[in-house]
Amino acid sequence: QVQLVESGGGLVQAGGSLRLSCAASGRTFSTYTMGWFRQAPGKEREFVAAIRWSGGNTYHADSVKGRFTISKDNAKTTVYLQMNSLISEDTAVYCCAFGWGTPREPGGYDYWGQGTQVTVSS
Repeated sequence: QVQLVESGGGLVQAGGSLRLSCAASGRTFSTYTMGWFRQAPGKEREFVAAIRWSGGNTYHADSVKGRFTISKDNAKTTVYLQMNSLISEDTAVYCCAFGWGTPREPGGYDYWGQGTQVTVSS
């Protein structure tokens, strides 16, 4: 089992920044991937970013490239999502995910956090 604890969501004005964190514990070992997905009301879940723990390869959705950056702290088994230049379209519940599959696909993850709300006011 793997447990994920997210933090860092909140309300921010357009153009502002937030940093989300997700700490993993339990049966983690080096070949996993951690990612962020988001879901806005009435919309499907959307891939945001992912990082492979071994090697550090990162993946970002086109909609957030240049604004969001995923990173990790190996010692803390924690992944971060730095979100800059936020726009109203970024408003969603952001969920952390952990798995061993394809980084951009929800099916590539076996464990999910409960989610944290990000609201961008215009």
